[in-house]
Amino acid sequence: MENIGIIVIVISLFLIITFLYWKLTNGYAEKEYGKKMFKQWGTRTFYWSGALFISGGITVCVIYLLKWGNVLTF
Repeated sequence: MENIGIIVIVISLFLIITFLYWKLTNGYAEKEYGKKMFKQWGTRTFYWSGALFISGGITVCVIYLLKWGNVLTF
């Protein structure tokens, strides 16, 4: 039963980090590529694949730090 709680924490942490990454970088990426180019499917796929990899890496680091600090036990 406690594994479900940890899974919920990890998923919610991942979603929060992804949302924050999107809020911080979406305007910059749209300005960098241009509005017309950023609306194309390939450019957005490249942006979102990077966003998901970065969010996943940050999530793993945060979970590791929480485990190391004995906040999470599993």
